[in-house]
Amino acid sequence: MSQVNDDKPYNLIDGATGESIEIFREVDRQCKIASDLSLPIDERLEAYEDVFDSEVGDTSLVRARNIEREVGLRQIYLKFEGGNPTGTQKDRIAFAQAMDAMRRGFDTISVATCGNYGVATALAASFAGLQCRIFIPENFHTKRTIEMVELGAQIIRVPGDYENAVVVSSAIAREKEYYDANPGGNNALTQMRAYGQIAYEIYDELRDAPFAVAAPVSNGTTLAGIYRGFLSLYRRGKISRMPHMVAGSSFRKNPIVHAFLRNMGSCENLNPAKIHETQINEPLINWHSIDGDHALDSIRQTKGWAADASDRAMLTYSSLIRHKEGLQVLPASTAGLIALMNQHQKEPLPNDRYVVVLTGRKS
Repeated sequence: MSQVNDDKPYNLIDGATGESIEIFREVDRQCKIASDLSLPIDERLEAYEDVFDSEVGDTSLVRARNIEREVGLRQIYLKFEGGNPTGTQKDRIAFAQAMDAMRRGFDTISVATCGNYGVATALAASFAGLQCRIFIPENFHTKRTIEMVELGAQIIRVPGDYENAVVVSSAIAREKEYYDANPGGNNALTQMRAYGQIAYEIYDELRDAPFAVAAPVSNGTTLAGIYRGFLSLYRRGKISRMPHMVAGSSFRKNPIVHAFLRNMGSCENLNPAKIHETQINEPLINWHSIDGDHALDSIRQTKGWAADASDRAMLTYSSLIRHKEGLQVLPASTAGLIALMNQHQKEPLPNDRYVVVLTGRKS
């Protein structure tokens, strides 16, 4: 997310979608129990955990044979996070934190967002009987705001960019004793553990670690969490190797990729004035990646790599996936695949197994 330099509103049509409202009908009884504040907390937590386990995660891992033929690399698997309730991997951390908030006695969750994370948090909070305060930069507009309101969230517009919205949201959370669901806060470990489930699910399907796992990066939390999941599996002797962690992001608009390509010791903030959104790159760009150092460390510890991706390349690969594999994916989520393919073009990768994490998009 980037700084807004003028008063022009930014219409963020990221197009991610899920079946958040319909899930109410499928798990109605458990949701009513979990959100009923008059019931004992143990009973509510048990019901919520049932909803969490049955509706979030366990997303499909499909082999992309047609794309393999197209790019000349065998055994590419697509981890399609579009199967989550709101269509993205954000549901994983939203539900984990809502359960944590319930267990710790909070009554309200606070979060800053420009779209997908807000919907995921609003849904998770509504199931848990929690109030939800969502802070959105005043010049950013997304169709997903309607979903947030329908799920009972209160929208608070704040001046400035996404990074400032995080600061405001966290400050109010401390002041009013809300649960702070923002990246980089006291609950970051809960977020990374939730994303670690992606690694466990990949292991369940492949029975070992792939050669590489590629994912798009913005704040870096997803990639860092997947790495920690594989690290846990490796230390327990479940997998024979650590996968190379591969990161992709918008061209020259992300501190993680910037730091890796320049062999910097840590992530450094980019110049906000040089960060410009488009409807394609917006989910990726940051002048400050909050969990960037964790993601950068995961790349280096596994001898992975990172690369920039242009809007044109992201559109091309999302179209390729749609035509060759029948999956509607958010163009920005192909940045990891692009980083994988860039490396393969420079120096052919070995015949092995590769996993690419993707987000869903409305057709």
